[in-house]
Amino acid sequence: MKKIAFYKYHGLGNDFLIIDHINRSVRSLDYNVLAQRICDRHTGIGADGILVLTGSRRAEACIDLFNSDGSWAEKSGNGLRCVAAYYYGHYERRRRLVFEINEEPVETRIIKARQASFSIEVGLGRPIFEAKSIPMKTPAKYHINKAIKIDGFEFVVTSLSVGNPHTVMFVDNFEFDWEALGEIIENCRYFPNRTNVEFVRVINRRKVELNDWERGAGATGSSGTGAAASVVAGAINGLVDRRAEVVFPAGSLFIEWSGQNDEILLTGPVEFVGRGEYNFESG
Repeated sequence: MKKIAFYKYHGLGNDFLIIDHINRSVRSLDYNVLAQRICDRHTGIGADGILVLTGSRRAEACIDLFNSDGSWAEKSGNGLRCVAAYYYGHYERRRRLVFEINEEPVETRIIKARQASFSIEVGLGRPIFEAKSIPMKTPAKYHINKAIKIDGFEFVVTSLSVGNPHTVMFVDNFEFDWEALGEIIENCRYFPNRTNVEFVRVINRRKVELNDWERGAGATGSSGTGAAASVVAGAINGLVDRRAEVVFPAGSLFIEWSGQNDEILLTGPVEFVGRGEYNFESG
């Protein structure tokens, strides 16, 4: 049995357990199994995923993200902000911090830091619309405001990548079982690596309301990359401006999609929840 130290943070209810192995060599630790067990909300600590930090030669740390179902994920906007808050509090109190995730550098900026509460900006890079790069199985080069067919029903969606795959559906209201539909779309034949799913209600050109279904974690309450994908999809379809507020049940994230260099900036809150040790027996 191994004792795994963890630090718990959340961004608008999207919670993560940070496991710091930056200065520690860990052998034969199965992070996929660990994620499933430690994230269980009844028999574990409870979280939407774990963020494993290891050493990096070109950044503050290298991040690996594992969803609560044990699957590895490419990127998380809320997760990146949680890591920035942790690193700022435990290593260096610098406002600008760079992390490596999925072999790419990502810059974060600490806007406010007050004890256990933070406001943090993170750069999410440029959106990708080419279907094969999302990846999405479709004969079209792009899938923007087009229908997908599932079990005889058609759903008009916009699919893109913001470092991980997203499928955005604009709706008039949330008076339907969007969680069930999100799970169906996540696992449908169009997406070989599955997809995150966003259901978006446009309030005005500067504000949208979002319910998200995250690949490998389900309904998480908020999603940083989901917020980014929703604003980008809204802008490309002429529904919202390139700078908008994304409203979740617990609060708002703010997205700016630059018209000059196409880069996406995500700004939002992070809170430290607590720390502890988890007894992990991999057998």
